[in-house]
Amino acid sequence: MTDKVESIWLGRMRNPMRMITIASTAATAFMAAWLIAGQMFFATGIGLKQFLSPTDTPSVLVTMIAGSIAMLSASIYFSDRRGMIEQQPEGFFDIVSLIFARLSMIATAVMVLVMFYEVVSRYVFVKPTLWANELSLWIAGFVFLFAGLYAMQQRSHIRIYVVYDLFPRWMQKLADVLTVLLTWAFCFMLIWGGFNESRDKFLRWETFGTAWDPPIPATIKPAILFIALLVAIQALSNLIADWNKMPEHHTPVDDIDEAEIELIRKTVKD
Repeated sequence: MTDKVESIWLGRMRNPMRMITIASTAATAFMAAWLIAGQMFFATGIGLKQFLSPTDTPSVLVTMIAGSIAMLSASIYFSDRRGMIEQQPEGFFDIVSLIFARLSMIATAVMVLVMFYEVVSRYVFVKPTLWANELSLWIAGFVFLFAGLYAMQQRSHIRIYVVYDLFPRWMQKLADVLTVLLTWAFCFMLIWGGFNESRDKFLRWETFGTAWDPPIPATIKPAILFIALLVAIQALSNLIADWNKMPEHHTPVDDIDEAEIELIRKTVKD
């Protein structure tokens, strides 16, 4: 079956990427179901704790590899379509940000599944987990970071136009350049001040200190610096893409998204 949605950047690779996504997702679902059934009904002893050291258990390693391929391919595939209320990607870095945005979307769905599994396991099978809450926190940390990058790409971060709209275009451009310079200065100082600590946490694989003991500090801290750098690059991409656009002027009416309102009306009607 051919995908009829207009391709943004994948072109001929869209359908092959779709097939990779379907195949890897099916493989991940099968392996996950196999591990869950073994844990609940056959007492195999393979739980999520083994996922912190996947090389020790071949079935866990296969599941991790399949899941990683599924999430990456799905993120790439879904980044090739534009949402109804999304801006058209124009900057040199927009596609990278969109891939991370789709990864954030998938991670949110995974977080919901984790909580659903915890509820079923606790109240149906009376086998509560030690890891559901911490895994949700772990995923939510990355979702928060990826969402910041996406907000920068979509220009949906907080912007105050009261003074900006009074400027002539050359002063607006000057303000935009100054904003990007300040963003890069903040990024530089953040990396300068936090690099040694994040490196040390990663190298010693610092864990959370709980029963499941995931390496949340070892992964989140470096991710903060990495995503901050990506946000700075996206800010530069926005500056270049918007440089020759007409002057912007904003009114309270601009805050009303007609497409989103129409979508809400359609949903309520259905």
